[in-house]
Amino acid sequence: MIRGLVEARAAPSFLLMNNIHTLILSRRIKEAAPEGRTISHATKRIGLRPSTNKEITACLVPICSLYGAAVTTVEGVGSIKTRIHPVQERLAKCHGTQCGFCSPGMVMSIYTLLRNHPEPTPEQITESLGGNLCRCTGYRPIVESGKTFCVVTVCQMKGSGKCCMDQEERSFSDKQEKICTKLYNEDEFQPLDPTQEPIFPPELIRMAEDPNKRRLVFQGERTTWITPVTLNDLLELKTNFPKAPLIMGNTTVGPSVKFSNKFHPVFISPLGLPDLYFVDSTDDGVTIGAGYSLAQLNDALQFIVSEQPKEKTKTYRALLKHLRTLAGAQIRNMATLGGHVVSRPNYSDLNPILAAGNAIINLISKEGERQIPLDGHFLERSPDASLKPEEVVLSVYIPHSPQWHFVSGLRMAQRQENASAIANAGMSVQFEEGTDRIKALQMFYGSVGPTVVSASQACQQLIGRQWDDQMLSDACRLVLDEIYIPPAAKGGMVEYRRTLIISLLFKFYLRGVGCRALRASFPGSSSFLLFPNIPEKFLSALEDFPIETPQGIQMFQCVDPSQPPQDPVGHPVMHQSAIKHATGEAVFVDDMPPIAQELFLAVVTSTRAHAKIISIDTSEALALPGVVDVITAEDVPGDNNHQGEIFYAQNEVICVGQIVCTVAADTYAHAKEVAKKVKIAYEDLEPRIITIEQALEHNSFLSVEKKIEQGNVEQAFKYVDQIIEGEVHVEGQEHFYMETQTILAIPQEEDKEMVLHLGTQFPTHVQVSGSLNVPRSRIACHMKRAGGAFGGKVTKPALLGAVCAVAANKTSRPIRFVLERGNDMLITAGRHPLFGKYKIGFMNNGVIKAADVEYYINGGCTPDESEMVIEFIVLKSENAYNIPNFRCRGRACKTNLPSNTAFRGFGFPQATVVVEAYITAVASQCNLPPEQVEINMYKRTSETAYGQTFNPALLRRCWKECLEKSSFSARKQAAEEFNKNNYWKKRGLAVVPMKFTIGIPLTYYNQAAALVHIYLDGSVLVIHGGCEIGQGLHTKMIQVASRELNIPESYIHLPETSTITVPNAKGKGNPYPYFVCGASCSEVEVDCLTGAHKLLRTDIFVDAAFSINPALDIGQVEGAFIQGMGLYTTEELKYSPEGVLYSRGPDDYKIPTVTEIPKEFYGLGEAAMFLGSSVLFAIYDAVTAARRERGLTKTFTLSSPATPELIRMTCVDQFTDLVSVGRRGPIISTPYVGSQVLGMDS
Repeated sequence: MIRGLVEARAAPSFLLMNNIHTLILSRRIKEAAPEGRTISHATKRIGLRPSTNKEITACLVPICSLYGAAVTTVEGVGSIKTRIHPVQERLAKCHGTQCGFCSPGMVMSIYTLLRNHPEPTPEQITESLGGNLCRCTGYRPIVESGKTFCVVTVCQMKGSGKCCMDQEERSFSDKQEKICTKLYNEDEFQPLDPTQEPIFPPELIRMAEDPNKRRLVFQGERTTWITPVTLNDLLELKTNFPKAPLIMGNTTVGPSVKFSNKFHPVFISPLGLPDLYFVDSTDDGVTIGAGYSLAQLNDALQFIVSEQPKEKTKTYRALLKHLRTLAGAQIRNMATLGGHVVSRPNYSDLNPILAAGNAIINLISKEGERQIPLDGHFLERSPDASLKPEEVVLSVYIPHSPQWHFVSGLRMAQRQENASAIANAGMSVQFEEGTDRIKALQMFYGSVGPTVVSASQACQQLIGRQWDDQMLSDACRLVLDEIYIPPAAKGGMVEYRRTLIISLLFKFYLRGVGCRALRASFPGSSSFLLFPNIPEKFLSALEDFPIETPQGIQMFQCVDPSQPPQDPVGHPVMHQSAIKHATGEAVFVDDMPPIAQELFLAVVTSTRAHAKIISIDTSEALALPGVVDVITAEDVPGDNNHQGEIFYAQNEVICVGQIVCTVAADTYAHAKEVAKKVKIAYEDLEPRIITIEQALEHNSFLSVEKKIEQGNVEQAFKYVDQIIEGEVHVEGQEHFYMETQTILAIPQEEDKEMVLHLGTQFPTHVQVSGSLNVPRSRIACHMKRAGGAFGGKVTKPALLGAVCAVAANKTSRPIRFVLERGNDMLITAGRHPLFGKYKIGFMNNGVIKAADVEYYINGGCTPDESEMVIEFIVLKSENAYNIPNFRCRGRACKTNLPSNTAFRGFGFPQATVVVEAYITAVASQCNLPPEQVEINMYKRTSETAYGQTFNPALLRRCWKECLEKSSFSARKQAAEEFNKNNYWKKRGLAVVPMKFTIGIPLTYYNQAAALVHIYLDGSVLVIHGGCEIGQGLHTKMIQVASRELNIPESYIHLPETSTITVPNAKGKGNPYPYFVCGASCSEVEVDCLTGAHKLLRTDIFVDAAFSINPALDIGQVEGAFIQGMGLYTTEELKYSPEGVLYSRGPDDYKIPTVTEIPKEFYGLGEAAMFLGSSVLFAIYDAVTAARRERGLTKTFTLSSPATPELIRMTCVDQFTDLVSVGRRGPIISTPYVGSQVLGMDS
């Protein structure tokens, strides 16, 4: 779709995202995280010239920067109204969409890649998706859809001599049912024809080539945007406006304006200025223009590396390694070399390497040109080494690496890709020719201080030393002494960062040893001979974990051959909205067009955890332009409290993030500005309870104790061989659904009726009649679809719906209420943090005779679902184990945090970590591998501890098949052999069983009603009480209706879920109608020096009866597993001691990306989130191997999440010992209590 657009009043503050929504009236581009620096679902393709295709982030691109550009959005790629593009078709048919909110971004990433590389490699597909996040699918089907465009397909069962698709039928030939693996038919795909893609508009080419181009000026209300057309023009502007920032990619200035309220009256944008875009290669090095994007820098360096001898390209190769994982493709396409260098972020991955490689910055101004070294003085922002206000970075010179000079870049982040480093380094050493004596040494560290820091004093003292172990020992002490991280440093992790400083130094030391040995080697030598001075067991420390394209097999039970061909049940049918997801035409709430007189709502939240409200001053706020009203508790016409949930705070606040008031204004920008001007005076109250331990100390609970018990626990403890006791902490988790909480409230003109459009899992609960003091029949809730939910849209939409409806009622105008990601995370909370205590009595053969378990969860400040969650936890606390004398007690703690709520698994994923922890501890005490403690699993039909009959046949079958089909024993042996031969890398395997009870303790929950209309033409309308949140519920209902009515699926339509048609989505039923049984085996490799881990393989086996739609269910398996893996590894919520949430966006909270999913993923059936804990216990196994080799045999508890910090600090060695002994002053402890509490600046 080509449309010429003219924006006569383009304002410098306008971003592409806003203009697409308002000017084109298209909301197909989704904004899941407005930070842009870390994630962009709203990717587009922009061509600044005919040969350029790149994906960018609409929420960061100023509209003024697009003058003369061709922008393609997802609707321009393809539409169901015209024709869908092969990328969209394959994403849909490969089942790469679930909720569909991230799908437009995935489409744009793959589409852009194909425009530049019509025949991509699998690695390019994976890399292109690196800047996108998906919470539903687990990424595998998205990658698979992209791989269908790859020409060369290598069989996944490498080295077997057989095709992977022929493998499993033989493997399962002993089973009665036939196993299928084909989820889609490639023959249905339309071919990709690059000749049919849109051309670059000729009029824009003529515009770009116009020799009489003039300076562009865009004038806004408060700011001016100026685009120069020549270098002299730029220099003149910089002289006249020395404080004006230069805008190229807007990846630094944009977020500072958007989130830090920075104001600039003038912006200068030299985007496209030819003088800033060049590569000049000489015999000594390469000069690269400051306007080159990081993606262009990557391409330029790749070419240079291919042309130059390897010994000259050490700096370039170090840069390339970090460019691969720096941010995502969208940001690399926007951020420029000059901008990155001159902004000098303390977390920069590139600047330390450039400094170590002796790079030089070329500057220019009206006064002339000069050069400054990109060294420690520059990076540490010394005044005498910085740019003058009127100067512009023209280019950066990077010299070739001279002989005997070695450069290395090292980093460690919470996840491998698209995450700022916890610590990074650029290091170089120059040896005296032919010796191991240090001639020059440089070490630069990032993310360990307010700027990149140089260990210059330590380096100076090491000049002339030999490159040996004694030098290393001294270097570690000198560097730790020079680089000081204060105890309350922002970001916390002080001991871990100090450990990383010397761990990375050790890696560099080994590489230096290796590089010297390598020069004396000859081609074709074995890896060991290449590094004769390095112990063979240390070699793996030199290798970073590779980024690999995932592969695997998805298996499911085939449809009975006797089933009628027109019956769709059991077939892998595509999600009914998948094509609309991929084209962006699936309508979410904020996609609905503007309504006449519509207002926007912004929240004002409490900044105190527990305080009395002294006053709310709105006078200044109400004087600002665009404001219509400020809504407080006084404006609630009905009840301001529903089942303990407070809509607007009144008299006191009980958590940071509680809504005190809201602002209604004509635009969201105005509403945000007004909200900042509302002044609230507080008086702090005591106690302020943040952690579970504090709640226990103050006897602060939300509910009475829940308890189950069988046998005589106290008596049994008297007759066992051994007793162990332990504690386990499992932190909370953010839902991080892609679509934040969104509500459109429309007051009607008659009878006090109100219409609500929102994404919810429980429409009946959102009928906010009580707050409006009207009958439920006057409130109509419409729910078309939600962009992910995972439990976070069960109760929270009722609270937010009431807040929105009250505002709509007071103003008598429609209200659009869309929470920004940071506010969504702050207000709605997530999974309950859990603290578990256990006492286990067992015999020497590992048989457990008695267990006494206590659970405490952090419920937050109001009841929400906490009582039900703790009841759920207690009832399911035995998992797969039948312990004759078993007692479990649990309580929900009341704290001054936002109330935690329902989350996928409903407490089970936290509680069963405690179970597996004590099973592992028993195994360790008995010198048995954990998998042999299966002797405690259910063996025959028995009653559970809560009195329900359970037949374990399916459980034991899944366990047996998981062990066999995963080749567990052989791989376990191989891992042990690997561990013997590698000191700094360890592998671990774990297999966990699962007995998951479907249903919750209220009999009428998880049931539904339905309404079926059959029309005269034979078409059918089906409406039911369930909600489509990405799980494919509507698709399954169509399949079932097709079977029952014996009509084609095309005859059946499902419009939406609505309280008008199905008002009470409840019924009667058994709270535990059946069990889902399964097992999961995972293998990981851990880097003991950094705490990084790589998930090598996962096998999942679950039997949950016959699948209505295997494609959807497998998607749920993989998505739940990856979400569970995130819970147990990278996802970490951090609070201040005052109850302030620090992790409020994708910059600080890391859900898994495409690079975190298993290298090999094999699954059968459908599974629950808990199976992701097999990764946690595989990490435990690897860490145990490391500790055992270091002489630490005592059983230890690895709490969740097993972050890089926890892994590294548990792998105790000489470096952690050195940090503990040599630290200055006390280090603030980092307790794992619910969500992590840190002492650090806000």
